[in-house]
Amino acid sequence: MDERLRKRTIAFYLAGILNAFLGLYVVIEGVSFLPPDMVRMLAIFFFVFAAVDFYFPYAMKKKWREDQARQQEKKG
Repeated sequence: MDERLRKRTIAFYLAGILNAFLGLYVVIEGVSFLPPDMVRMLAIFFFVFAAVDFYFPYAMKKKWREDQARQQEKKG
């Protein structure tokens, strides 16, 4: 795998973990200082971005593999 792709993949995974932890923090601790609607909205926001951060590496790897297969076909 390309080094740049590997670094991007790691960055996305780290961002996903961070977003998941922030979402959990808001769910657990946010109720003590935020209104329930705000807690719900912030938690959904963080969890959606965590899901996107975990999906992007999958999509990038899939595209990279397809490009590699296409290049192999062209070579013969």
